[in-house]
Amino acid sequence: MAPDHEKAARDLLRFYADAGVDALVGEEPVDRFAEPAAAQTQAPAPAAAPLAERRPLAMTAASASRMPAPAIAAPPPPEEAVMAAREAAKKAATLDDLRAILERFEGCALRTTAKRLVFADGDPKARLMLVGEAPGREEDIEGLPFVGRSGKLLDLMLKAIGIDRMQVYIANIVPWRPPGNRDPSLHETSICLPFIQRQIELVDPQILVCLGKPSAATLLGVTDGIRKTRGRWLTYRNGANEIRAMPTFHPAYLLRSPLEKRFAWRDFLAIKKALAG
Repeated sequence: MAPDHEKAARDLLRFYADAGVDALVGEEPVDRFAEPAAAQTQAPAPAAAPLAERRPLAMTAASASRMPAPAIAAPPPPEEAVMAAREAAKKAATLDDLRAILERFEGCALRTTAKRLVFADGDPKARLMLVGEAPGREEDIEGLPFVGRSGKLLDLMLKAIGIDRMQVYIANIVPWRPPGNRDPSLHETSICLPFIQRQIELVDPQILVCLGKPSAATLLGVTDGIRKTRGRWLTYRNGANEIRAMPTFHPAYLLRSPLEKRFAWRDFLAIKKALAG
């Protein structure tokens, strides 16, 4: 195979992997309801050998392809999954408990397509907590939030106001990567919401930063676009407590729209001032 063809094949396989493809099928369709052709044309088979003389036969690729796929348990109905998530999140007394509960939780179908759980990164006692929407490809591979291109930009944004990444706490609303980096559905977000709410409650930061509109809409209930809400101080209710919260641009958006970085810089300066107060 020529080098160009090899590269094209690798790129195609990488695309399929990113899109969530995890199985291959044959090039020819198989009618599983039709009578086998051999059974219609061949003479009757000789009598079977005595049981003691029988030998197991190696399974061929054709016979394996006709075997039914193993049954996969259907996810619970949406309402049941949300209720199960709420009950499970309540049981977490610590962040380690919450992570262990999420590792076992089967109410969200995203866990079956993601490589691993992306729980959080940074200092669990941090005064500043940042929350995005969902992990991407690099995060799914490493099991940590914001480690790809957008994560590197976030590190630079924090460094610009004198904060190291390990001095803050970083998480996502949805802890599993959606296939192909698609947006999480409302149903998936609703199931994962009790877990991020409990995570915020256990960290109890002084300031909460919502990275992007989906995070701000889910946690703060804002309906306006991120351009209208960014830089505004809002309130996140953490049980009986209140946390100062600010929506700002997601680093991935800033990579696509670098001119907006000047507004994000103003937001981070406001965050720096609030932390110093």
